[in-house]
Amino acid sequence: MADDRDDTDRTTIVETGGGGGGGVLAVVLLIIVVLVLLYVFRAQLGLGHSNSVIPSTVNVNVNHS
Repeated sequence: MADDRDDTDRTTIVETGGGGGGGVLAVVLLIIVVLVLLYVFRAQLGLGHSNSVIPSTVNVNVNHS
C-alpha cells in the first residue's frame, strides 16, 4: 500500500493588495455631481447674483426741534 501521508508544508497565499479605491472614486464623483447641481440650480437656491439696485446717493433730512 502506498503511504498517503504528505510531510510537505501547505501554505495559502491571500493577496489583499490592488483592486481597491472604488470608494474614493465614488466620493469624488459624488462631490463633483453635487457641485455641478449647485451650479445649475444656483438661481433657484438664491446663490446667484441678485438684481437689487444700490442707489448712488442717499438723501437724509435731519430736523432739529
